[in-house]
This record gives sequence, structure tokens and C-alpha cells, in this order.
Amino acid sequence: MRIGSHVSVAGGVANAPANAARVGAEVFQIFSRSPHGGPVKPITFEVSAQFRSEMKKHKLDTFYIHAPYFINLSSSKNNVYFGSISVLREELERGSALDCKALMTHIGSFGDYTDEEGIDRVVKGIVKILEGYNGPTQFLLEMSAGAGRIVGDTFEEIAKIIFDKRLENFDIGVCFDTAHAFASGYDISNAEGIKKALEQFDKVIGLEKLVVMHANDSKGELGKHLDRHEHIGQGKIGLDSFKALAADKVIGGLDWILETPKDSPLDDATNIEVLMKIRR
Repeated sequence: MRIGSHVSVAGGVANAPANAARVGAEVFQIFSRSPHGGPVKPITFEVSAQFRSEMKKHKLDTFYIHAPYFINLSSSKNNVYFGSISVLREELERGSALDCKALMTHIGSFGDYTDEEGIDRVVKGIVKILEGYNGPTQFLLEMSAGAGRIVGDTFEEIAKIIFDKRLENFDIGVCFDTAHAFASGYDISNAEGIKKALEQFDKVIGLEKLVVMHANDSKGELGKHLDRHEHIGQGKIGLDSFKALAADKVIGGLDWILETPKDSPLDDATNIEVLMKIRR
């Protein structure tokens, strides 16, 4: 179990390893482009070389990329849908150029479609994203908090996507977000609930599909679909639950990435320290 956080790439992606090291992160996550859209700086050979040099300098060997927020693989608007496909393929290629372990993305919203139609559109989109891709960066789907008609707030919904026969030749993993799972109704606020949730995940998806965990406490109540993150131990999930998660033989072996609030420059370091004290 390695612990890290989402860090800034202000001034260029090559600044990310130093930003991670500054807060004591052992792994980290970045946006390789603005999460809200706009101009994109290319990952040139020089940028890649500088990034790898900084990783080595700060004794880091693993990082993740989070896709932009505007991604919607179930949109009825073709500009959004095909734009999402294009951006996700680009992000996989950008990640591969930097030797990124995995790219995670929110899936999108059903919008005008029925659930069945929406899932079909998502699967078709992922096929387009992954066809012909041979890079080392793995494609991950992140569990959602389920507000509105957001895709992927249940294990069953994620399973319908990744086990669709059209995707059987692609290696697709899952990013488990504690705050999102709690908001979606999986009670991981106690050891018994964690055991039940993980057993259900294993039955429906398979624990071998878990690649990384977003470690976030939750401001919102269980099952209220409120996607609001809180500092570790200060939310509705609670510190004892993170201790129980850390003790699990599967979850406790994943990389944990914090996406907790950044109310002050010290917050990431503080949350990382809290988690380091509880890991097995």
C-alpha cells in the first residue's frame, strides 16, 4: 500500500514529481491537461525526458492520470460524445509517453437515453478508444457517486460495461473511490459493511479488477449521492473505516490516492501522514 495525492502540474507536467515529493507522496495523480478544457500542451520527447528525470530524482516510480471532468461517454450530443472518445484516446497516448500506470475516467451521464441505451453507447465508445491502442497505460473506469443519472454508481452497472462481449479483448480496470461508494449506498463506515461491500464487488466484478483507490472521506450521508469529499477521519466514513480498509488484504495492497480538500498548503501532507499511520 502506497499513499499519495492529486498534485498540480502548474508550469508543466514535469513539475508534478517535485510537488508530490513535497507533501510526502509515494505515488501521485495528475491532470495532464486542464480538467475543464482549453489548450493542451503536447507531451514532446523533451517533456517526457524531463518528467522521467524528475521521477528518478524524487525516487518515484508510479503515477496516474485523471481524465478531464467534461468526459461523457453516454452523451446524446455527438460533439461531446466523440470529443470524449478523442480526448480519452489522447490521454492514454499522453500517459504512455510518460510511463503512466493508468488513466481513470468518470463515465458520464445517461441524459436522454435509457439505461440500456446509455450502457450500449458507453461500450461502443470504449471500443473506439481502445482499438489499436498498445501502450502501457491501463484504462480504468471510476465508480461514481450517482447524482442524477450518472453512469457507474453501482457494481452491477460497471460490470455491464467491462464484461460486455465487445470489450472482452481489452484490459479494463476499476478505480474504487471511497466517498463515491459511500454516497452511492455502500456502507463502508464500519468493518462489517466493508466486508459486505468487498464481497459484493468480488462477486459482481472481481477484486482482481481493482487497480487503485481514491481515499476520500465523505461530507455527505450514506446513499445521498452527494459527491463532496472530506479530510480523512473528519467525514461520515471515519478513520476506523480507513483502518479496516488498510487491513484488507486486497484494498490494503493498492495505491491510495487522496482527493481530499486543499484548504491550506499543509492539507495533503497532513492527510498522507494520517493514512501512513494506519497502514499495515
